[in-house]
Amino acid sequence: MADLFNKDQNANITEEKRPLADRLRPRELNDVTGQDHIVGEEGTLTRMIESGHVPSLIFWGPPGCGKTTLARILSQHTDMHFEQISAIFSGVADLRKVFETAKLRAQNGKKTLLFVDEIHRFNKSQQDAFLPVMEDGTITLIGATTENPSFELNAALLSRAQVLVLKRLDEDALEALLQKAGDVPLTPEARGLLITMADGDGRYLLSMAEQIIAQGKTLDEKGLLNVIQRRAAIYDKGNDAHYNGLSAFHKSLRASDADGALYWMARMLEGGEAPETIFRRMLCVASEDISNADPQALVIANNAWTAYERLGLPEGELAMAQACTYLATAPKSNASYMAMKAAKRAAKETGSLMPPKHAMNAPTKMMKDQGYKDGYIYDHDTPEGFSGLSYFPEDMKRPEYYKPVERGFEREIKKRLDYWAKLRTQK
Repeated sequence: MADLFNKDQNANITEEKRPLADRLRPRELNDVTGQDHIVGEEGTLTRMIESGHVPSLIFWGPPGCGKTTLARILSQHTDMHFEQISAIFSGVADLRKVFETAKLRAQNGKKTLLFVDEIHRFNKSQQDAFLPVMEDGTITLIGATTENPSFELNAALLSRAQVLVLKRLDEDALEALLQKAGDVPLTPEARGLLITMADGDGRYLLSMAEQIIAQGKTLDEKGLLNVIQRRAAIYDKGNDAHYNGLSAFHKSLRASDADGALYWMARMLEGGEAPETIFRRMLCVASEDISNADPQALVIANNAWTAYERLGLPEGELAMAQACTYLATAPKSNASYMAMKAAKRAAKETGSLMPPKHAMNAPTKMMKDQGYKDGYIYDHDTPEGFSGLSYFPEDMKRPEYYKPVERGFEREIKKRLDYWAKLRTQK
């Protein structure tokens, strides 16, 4: 299999029959579009090629951003033998053959540059298999992945390779690619629509351009949509898009950006995210970021979830939108969240200190004799409905964990706390 991948897979295909994306594949770093941060004059790959030393690398980036292209270009600038495999089609037996051949090659003084596409598809044991041959220099690994290496690749493997992040192609980069494709018969509006539909994927853009060229006539926006079905946004509930979308949604709510929160919620729903996951994040925001600044936030979020379950689709999404905009526009406070963190730290530090005697019940005579419940004051018996007693351990100085902000309903809570603090000093 390794020898099969090592050969030019299009060697027996005439130039005109090769896919457009393959025909336009860059052969030098300065021809690569949209990755100036690593291929520019001071770019990481540029410096590697100039130094003559290419270490093991992991290319992390979205589909169609140039990972395979960069690996092929690097192979042309080394004296190593180039091998290419895909983790989708390869198993342990295939890896063993590649490594055995590489070891034989190394004995003859030739190292191997191994490019592994979709490397995150290999499981832990398969990834571990790379370690000894990377360690002894038998191979230099270049892995390509669309997934976050921190989550999908072993720490041992990452410690032996440098991760380079490739960017999603922006509109300027996609336009530059489209210009390289030649005369693509589209109206200016349809051209812009095609770039939007490509969603940062250069390979997809060129594949669609090839279809359009084959039509042989100029297409407007309607004609383009008839030829090409709109591409689904890149979203996988099990990968980075899931966590990134939820993070952007949460942070938009926290930042009181209702439009941003609606956008990310819509993106997640369009991508097939479970509404329950979004509702759970809303409940978290209601407690963590709004809390007592608007106690109704938690009620609204919870009721919206119930309404969604009773209404179903599509009306249920209106309840989601109501909760989303309410949370985004509510006054914000993380005072309860911070208070809980401070209290948990203190609980760990103070161990098993006993409550004060007045805080404990005395159901037996022995406990009464030991002073349990001595000094207890029933708060409702006082004129203010406030006894001022401390309920911290006797050997612990009274701390202050909960510090309400001067926003929303917490402004009123702060007034109460200040009043009770004043009474406490007077008692």
